[in-house]
Amino acid sequence: QVQLVESGGGLVQPGGSLRLSCAASGSILSINSMRWYRQAPGKERELVAVITDGGDTNYADSVKGRFTISRDNAKKMMYLQMNSLKPEDTAVYYCNADIFGTTLTWSEVWGRGTPITVSS
Repeated sequence: QVQLVESGGGLVQPGGSLRLSCAASGSILSINSMRWYRQAPGKERELVAVITDGGDTNYADSVKGRFTISRDNAKKMMYLQMNSLKPEDTAVYYCNADIFGTTLTWSEVWGRGTPITVSS
């Protein structure tokens, strides 16, 4: 019943910027940690950034200083601002969250992913 939907992906030149959004919808009582993952072709899925319900953040070393994760709890939204993009950032980016629903249970929810291609 709960869904996460990513948006904002696309094609961008090296050095450019993109902002990804993740919208949560459905029978939601609360959202704990939210995360961005990415998966490049032929590679393992990796954690890019995480933000807790209290706003604490953590980043992969490869994106530290370039990416910023944020959230708006009232809107049930999460964002990833990506600056100074590099070709190695090319991947499908996934939204992920721990959600407490009206079933009174916690579940981990994944979005379907949005592709980002960084190329000249």
